[in-house]
Amino acid sequence: MPGDNGHRNGGFSSSLGFVIACVGSAVGLGNIWLFPYRLGQYGGAAFLIPYIFFIILFGWVGLSAEFGIGRLAGTGTIGAYEYCFRTREKGTLGKVLGWIPLMGSLGIAIGYAVIMGWVLNSLFGALTGTLMTAQPAEFFQQAAVDFGNPLWHSVVVVVACLVLLFGVTTGIERVSRVLMPLFYVLFLALAIWVAMQPGAGEGYRFLFVPDWSKLLERDTWVMAMGQAFFSLSITGSGMIVYGAYLDKKADIPKASLRTALFDTMAALLSALAIMPAVFAYGLDVASGPSLMFITVPTVFQKMPMGQLFAVFFFVSVFFAGITSLINMFEAVTESWQRYFKLSRKAAVLICSALTLGVGLFMESEARVGKWMDFITIDVVPIGAVLGAISIYYVLGWPRLKQELQLGREKPVSEIFGVVGRYIYVPLTILVVVLGIAYGGIG
Repeated sequence: MPGDNGHRNGGFSSSLGFVIACVGSAVGLGNIWLFPYRLGQYGGAAFLIPYIFFIILFGWVGLSAEFGIGRLAGTGTIGAYEYCFRTREKGTLGKVLGWIPLMGSLGIAIGYAVIMGWVLNSLFGALTGTLMTAQPAEFFQQAAVDFGNPLWHSVVVVVACLVLLFGVTTGIERVSRVLMPLFYVLFLALAIWVAMQPGAGEGYRFLFVPDWSKLLERDTWVMAMGQAFFSLSITGSGMIVYGAYLDKKADIPKASLRTALFDTMAALLSALAIMPAVFAYGLDVASGPSLMFITVPTVFQKMPMGQLFAVFFFVSVFFAGITSLINMFEAVTESWQRYFKLSRKAAVLICSALTLGVGLFMESEARVGKWMDFITIDVVPIGAVLGAISIYYVLGWPRLKQELQLGREKPVSEIFGVVGRYIYVPLTILVVVLGIAYGGIG
């Protein structure tokens, strides 16, 4: 099937390869360092009710819309927005607006590469044993300072760059087919081992004993919505470019729900592997970098065979993170190929150099934290809103429906369009408003 979609970069070899690549994009650091904490903090099993509701909603009408416009336009971010607005004779406006979500993808990539450099630094520390004897907070802070981790930071960008140079089928799909199954296997092994640790039961109670009163609290629904939204990588950019590489015979709504399912499984596996271990050793529950780079290494220092499972953990995190970073790079690369008439090699190298060049100046935790807050609160949600409005209102539901109908045995329900236009689009706007009001919800 490579090339059957008509894109010069080729395409995914099968619907399964497409789904695995999309899961790789969706499963990232948010599944690992934020979901477990929020699951316990906002009611345990009760939190899963709004979370699963929003995952299904966003996966069904959100991911499908982005995949659909990508496949329909046959191109990524800038070209897809131009296509939508050209139907209203405003193609130039669409091309300009497309730069906003595209810069969101590049902005996330810059910060994400810094954090992934910390992951490789911790993995190397686990392999050599230095992480097992050092104070985790001190070990982390040595890397999370200005120009504190240029080697591993560079390695991350080079790995992503090399994968992209091999194209879609040979690079993105093949790497995702290997790394994502390994992610699930390694995290499952870690979860099973953690379950055997004395005191792990408190962690399960934290995660799954329901506090039904939380369902009556606004914050539970707000955080569940934010977690689901950002977990699926609905950015108005990254998933559009993967849609551009999808064959016309593929069932997009079905692939979207499969992506949402596997993303949720990854989040739950992360929770099962991390939180019971944290409680088993009497450590403080936290979220964000402190959980992954300080609390979890402290757990591994205390548990039997800790060094082995520290390696398992950081390898798994690297797999999850690098596949997400590849998607961010691909979104930027494809649009630059089209807009600036660049070869794929030139576009990949420029994107990689820019990501590393800017990122090297924000290797400290404080700098990259502020950068990521700005991108994820102010830029990415606006890009998602632009994508939702462009697809459901500018392009219009009738044309999107025609595209989503391709590859399906059953007709796409009109309910899909109603939910997309009158529930999904307003919710994306609400994500922007609440993100600013809360200082971030995903």
